[in-house]
Amino acid sequence: MFVVIEQILGSDRTPFLMRSAETRTIVSEGKECSVSPLDTIQRLYAGFAPADLPAVLAGMAPDIEWTEAEGYPYAGTFHGPQAIVDGVFIRLATEWEGYQAVPDRYVSQGEEVIALGHYSGTYKATGKSFRAPFVHAWTVKGGRIVRFVQYVDTVLVQRALQP
Repeated sequence: MFVVIEQILGSDRTPFLMRSAETRTIVSEGKECSVSPLDTIQRLYAGFAPADLPAVLAGMAPDIEWTEAEGYPYAGTFHGPQAIVDGVFIRLATEWEGYQAVPDRYVSQGEEVIALGHYSGTYKATGKSFRAPFVHAWTVKGGRIVRFVQYVDTVLVQRALQP
């Protein structure tokens, strides 16, 4: 099996990632550990909390397909990490105060990971807050996130956007 090694961040003590068909192996300071699809998704959410964009993007495949639910403010399908940053993440950071996506539990089987959780935040333009449950469906292949689909009660989100 062919394995690709790449450095994901710029510091001299940065872990290297080795990708294989089913798990990603992190090699740091001579130690190795396998990273399952569930681990990959949990690391992504851990990066959301402190707004650590390099950590969030590190697990994404270059050709990731990211689908925001119809009726959500950023509805549509985005292809590639930069499109996601431009179409979703920058807008979340600039249009909301205290926006959060918090997973409460996970269900994982093979390459598929489902996160059940809730969104919350205050829309800056209206000053209105919301809290809405979500389901995120993730597909991880070769240690990289290749697909994301969002399910959310968009009515609860839309109420925060209305004056």
